[in-house]
Amino acid sequence: MIDLYIKNGRTVMGNPLEVAVKNGKIFAIATKLWDIKAKKVLDVQGKYISAGWIDDHTHCYEKLSLYYDDPDEDGIRSGVTTIIDAGSTGADNIGDFYEITRVKKTNVYAMINISKTGILAQDELGDLNRIQWEPFKKAVADYPNFIVGIKARESHSVVIDNGIIPLKKAKEYQNKLKENLPVMVHVGANPPELKDVLSLMTDGDILTHAYNGKPNGMLDKNGKVKDFVFEAYNRGIKFDVGHGTDSFNFKTGEIAFKAGLTPSTISTDIYHRNRENGPVYNMATTLDKMMLLGYDLPTVIQMVTETPVHNFKLCNKGRLEVDYDADLTIFDVYNEEKNLVDSNGNQRITHTHIKPYYAIVAGQTYKVEEK
Repeated sequence: MIDLYIKNGRTVMGNPLEVAVKNGKIFAIATKLWDIKAKKVLDVQGKYISAGWIDDHTHCYEKLSLYYDDPDEDGIRSGVTTIIDAGSTGADNIGDFYEITRVKKTNVYAMINISKTGILAQDELGDLNRIQWEPFKKAVADYPNFIVGIKARESHSVVIDNGIIPLKKAKEYQNKLKENLPVMVHVGANPPELKDVLSLMTDGDILTHAYNGKPNGMLDKNGKVKDFVFEAYNRGIKFDVGHGTDSFNFKTGEIAFKAGLTPSTISTDIYHRNRENGPVYNMATTLDKMMLLGYDLPTVIQMVTETPVHNFKLCNKGRLEVDYDADLTIFDVYNEEKNLVDSNGNQRITHTHIKPYYAIVAGQTYKVEEK
């Protein structure tokens, strides 16, 4: 007998799909499963079944005072099965964060901040004494199945007068580690300049907030993509949405879409304030915005399933295949009017609205809460 039988679903391509789950893993998958005996049956009545959504940029260490949230608010309660905290904690506090997340229903991973304090204050990289190799190395060794990346926040309010020195240290540490961890770089107000930041990044590193509307962003004063941005993209730098309170702009996204600068991953940069008050709200709303730009449903779902798994080397997730973790998102798409707002207050009307109904983690079913 299996634990869970999900019937009458469909793939993101619209084909019939049913899934059987046993011991937290996908046991069987087909257009139709026959003679199934299950402890629990979930009839999704034609809704979509995808691999569980993954948000690779959140802030959910609850003990901080600036950017914090309950991981389950950003995760299962909004249809997301796995979240990656993007550098809220450093060597000093990532162990405490790990312990807290063990009782959460959502899968939680973390990028370690290059500053040992994490984001205790906005300017965590304003003092270079907070960047220390030995505690950093020890933390990575102590939490090998939790730490999946390195985070460096490269905007003026964070680094103050230290420019790209923190990123240089992050790259130095990345190269010294035996673990193959990507560096995710937050960009914002200059200095430092985006061009200088990108020049240090290498294939597989991740530029988050890539589609912001700031003067230090990817567009020049004439609204064209800067040449060095294309160069970085073409040599393997991954572009991540990282919507956030101040880091996603419709115009930038539209120009990037037309120029072929497709994001590798869609993330929210969510924490309690921009979840409760917007403009982020949740992952589904962020997906709505990306579809409004022109990306189709299979593409945006791939950006929150297979691609973050590849970028962060998450084992057994992101695919609907036998023996993979039974992490699934059940959702539907509606043709109804919805007002969307970017980080700069610009509004767009969409008629394609994604609504998640269930987040399933290791075969356990959680109903998405109505907002």
